Amino acid sequence: MKYTLLSTLSAAVVLTATLMNSCTQKEQIAANTSSFDLIQDKILTKSCATIGCHASQSDGTFAQHKLVLAKGQAYKNLFEVPPVNKNAVQDGFKLVKAFKSFESLLYHKLFTDPIHHSGKSYGLVMPLGGDLLSVGQIEFIRRWIEAGAPATGNVADASLLDDTTPSTSIFLGLPPPAAGTGFQMVLDKFDVAPNFERELFVRKPLGNTETVYVNRMQISMRPGSHHFILYGFRNNVNLGAINQIRDLRNPDGSYNIVTFAQMGNHVFNFGGSEANDDYTFPEGTAVEVPANATFDMNSHYYNRGTKAIPGEVNINLYTTPKAKVKNVLKVIDFGNQSLTIPAKTRTVISKDFTFDKNVKIVMLFSHTHKFGEKFEILIKGGARNGEVVYTSTNWEHPEKINYLPNISLKKGEGLTSRITYNNTSDKTVRFGLTTEDEMGIIFGYYYEE
Repeated sequence: MKYTLLSTLSAAVVLTATLMNSCTQKEQIAANTSSFDLIQDKILTKSCATIGCHASQSDGTFAQHKLVLAKGQAYKNLFEVPPVNKNAVQDGFKLVKAFKSFESLLYHKLFTDPIHHSGKSYGLVMPLGGDLLSVGQIEFIRRWIEAGAPATGNVADASLLDDTTPSTSIFLGLPPPAAGTGFQMVLDKFDVAPNFERELFVRKPLGNTETVYVNRMQISMRPGSHHFILYGFRNNVNLGAINQIRDLRNPDGSYNIVTFAQMGNHVFNFGGSEANDDYTFPEGTAVEVPANATFDMNSHYYNRGTKAIPGEVNINLYTTPKAKVKNVLKVIDFGNQSLTIPAKTRTVISKDFTFDKNVKIVMLFSHTHKFGEKFEILIKGGARNGEVVYTSTNWEHPEKINYLPNISLKKGEGLTSRITYNNTSDKTVRFGLTTEDEMGIIFGYYYEE
């Protein structure tokens, strides 16, 4: 077919007019759509109100967050509603507080770097395990809140929703402790492939040339983390090479047998599931770390999104002089690996653990995966037998509880884990290392009398 210059120009004019008309229509649609409706249609419905998360009260996680973000329900469930998160409650937050984005938990839950809220922990960044919001999407929500968070009306620049700059590029990490007050360990930035769980280990030296006593732990992680742990070792046999990444899974998802076997030599020392954590041990107590110590830095990230995400972790261990330590702490790591949870069933599983010496417990916290609905710790034996001393109903960020006075237990007495699992899936769930499996672990610290 032969084109003339005139026909080419005519086609160009038609194309230009069509594009201009399309842009005008988009502008008109944006102008006629309220800011909250844009948030609902372009963000909440796509990223939050999904089955298993915030779609309905039948979601397995509803008991923990009590928040439905489906169309027609989201606004009344957000606007000026008190949060469940205890830190947010203490700080006077609402899920959305008119004119105050920094007192709105929704804004904090979407922002990837916890440094912007002064190091406070408000739980894991959302959407959990999925594609995180872009810088433009987060800024659109912030401006909507600062404009009063109205249910109707166009109060924020809709073009921000077209800004696809990844918010994962923002990570300030932690400043290291001042000289002589502690040590920082860094797990350098790594990639997590789409629709993949990556759990890795890197053995690194702490940098202490003499025995030190750790009385405070501070952690900051990029979003998408399931947990981070510093492991010590039962013995010095078969340790990983210094600064070498050892993945638990091969690219096809199968286990790396060598790395899996090395996990049997691990002893829990420090860690947790909070993306941003700052914990101080009770006064007069500390964890002893021998000179020239090395730790396996264990990071577990899961990415159910469509794009690769980065992982990265900073941990600060602050120290105190030996003269100030009245009691050297040991670690509680009581896990139940005999878990069988039938499909579509709520199941309560208990297991007893005992001590072989007289002990005083100073702190406890729990660990399960997403089917863990309620975690109780009871005293086993003695005058307080059966007493519940710990309860957590949030697997994502379980409480760390200090006990003053300490829990005193005699030789032969111990603790019982009583965990309610709500298996909302279509298959039987057992103990395992992925987020689709389950765990039930009592963590904590104690000292011997």
